[in-house]
Amino acid sequence: MQDAVETNALGQIVGVALKDWRVPPRPDERALEGRFCIVERLQTARHARALYDANALDHEGRMWTYLSHGPFAAFVDYRAWVEYAEGSDDPWFYAIVDKERGHATGVASYLRITPEAGSIEVGALVFSPLLQRQPAATEAMALMMGHAFALGYRRYEWKCDALNQPSRAAAERLGFQYEGTFRKAVVVKGRNRDTAWFSVTDDEWPALQGLFARWLDAANFDAEGRQRVAFSDLTRAWRVA
Repeated sequence: MQDAVETNALGQIVGVALKDWRVPPRPDERALEGRFCIVERLQTARHARALYDANALDHEGRMWTYLSHGPFAAFVDYRAWVEYAEGSDDPWFYAIVDKERGHATGVASYLRITPEAGSIEVGALVFSPLLQRQPAATEAMALMMGHAFALGYRRYEWKCDALNQPSRAAAERLGFQYEGTFRKAVVVKGRNRDTAWFSVTDDEWPALQGLFARWLDAANFDAEGRQRVAFSDLTRAWRVA
């Protein structure tokens, strides 16, 4: 979608004036609840043990390859990381609690929170094997995206290692638009990282919100819980429309 422009008194093309926009607040302690999951502030005492056990189901440690932290050799190490994360203001960490299981199965965060620009990023996603490819994973992303736009943010970002094909595919599946790659952006675990940038903007959210609601509706799943329509099909058709 092309940004709107205006012309100033000098005849120069400038960005459209944001007459009604207000700087949004930072995320707070409130929990976000859906049909499959609850996204709540990460707490060591409440979530650390369940998350460590769920993450341990990834026996090869594949989920940690592109992250700046992990894997963790012992629970005491992971607990120390959760204690740090619990006290962090940016990133602002959440636990994703599977309502059917009754415990946390993943972690997500808001980061690079820039209220004055109306920009916020979702990242530091650690989805255990119990959460991967489950409706709760998609619902958690919908809840966090919707909350950011409800707070008044204009831009919702997703960034990942440009070589992380699963993360890039996840961003596109969720409706993010690829914007480009920053070369030699950072060093992670002693290796170069080029960073791929994706975003969703506030004017796109109403249509995307409808797609999330359609996919998450009980009618989209059969008796065995299999999806009838893939979310990637919905977002791909929307993006090319």
